[in-house]
Amino acid sequence: MKAVKYTNYGSADVIQLVDQPKPTPQDKQILVRVYETIVTPSDVAGRSGSPFLIRFFSGLTRPKQTPGTDFAGEVEAVGQDVTRFRVGDRVFGAQMAAAHAEYLCVAEDGVVTTLPAGMAYRAVAGMCDAAMTALTFLRDVAHLQPGQTILINGASGAIGTFAVQLARHYGAEVTGVCSGANAALVRSLGAQRVIDYTREEFTHDGHTYDIIFDAVGKSSFGRCQDALKPGGVYMTAVPSLGILAQMARTRLGGGKRAVFAATGFSQSREKLDFLKGLLVTGELRSVVDRCYPLADIAAAHRYVETGRKRGNLVVEVAAACVGSQRQ
Repeated sequence: MKAVKYTNYGSADVIQLVDQPKPTPQDKQILVRVYETIVTPSDVAGRSGSPFLIRFFSGLTRPKQTPGTDFAGEVEAVGQDVTRFRVGDRVFGAQMAAAHAEYLCVAEDGVVTTLPAGMAYRAVAGMCDAAMTALTFLRDVAHLQPGQTILINGASGAIGTFAVQLARHYGAEVTGVCSGANAALVRSLGAQRVIDYTREEFTHDGHTYDIIFDAVGKSSFGRCQDALKPGGVYMTAVPSLGILAQMARTRLGGGKRAVFAATGFSQSREKLDFLKGLLVTGELRSVVDRCYPLADIAAAHRYVETGRKRGNLVVEVAAACVGSQRQ
């Protein structure tokens, strides 16, 4: 089978598409033929090794594993004692690595579930990485309540588009920050107010918020402090030494707080099933910017690095299987 690999940190030029043995499911595992996956800023960080903190998870001197978290595809085989799935089921989910490949084995009790009937694979793009990140921050970290005010910086990105929709689901008053070109998109997702960051600095306009969620890590607690209400929370999805220091400094005292959470370690089937329910009711949808074949995944990395991605970037893996032996 074909799989993405890089043995050194660096630019997108280090990405290789290699032949690897097709995995065999062990007891209580399913073998998924991957039809679609995504490329995220976390994938780019894991490939480049920057920021350096990422290396504590991906390998200090070189990457340790096949990249990729989110997947959507079809169950091709099941191991012994599997009861939740059967061959032919259309599934989606996530695991810590190995989704940038034609096949992967997934634990039956892992973060995986069936697609809603009639739903396209494209409709679940980013549902684990981005949507689950947004859910963890808004529901589990901030405990967002109806009527609270929240500003989402990077509202047109993958995490941001899901965060806007989830904040509206929880009854918050939502302000989104994005470029003017993406303002209509962010409003269509539920933001009552949109700020064009190319024309206005949201920390200087006199508005204050219960929660500021910096989905792209472009601001800081220091810059946002005056835009927070008393007891307000600044959250960021991007790790840095600065946010860790701010967390330690603001953790006690009951005042304004800075928060970072490593959400990749808190993924769960409960969260996935919750998000799936919102998909079915139409309260949540995935925004897809572009699609790339697996053979062009380096180009997908380069596009993510531009910082101009709207929503999710899909990689079509099944197309890479055409004409191959699928070994």
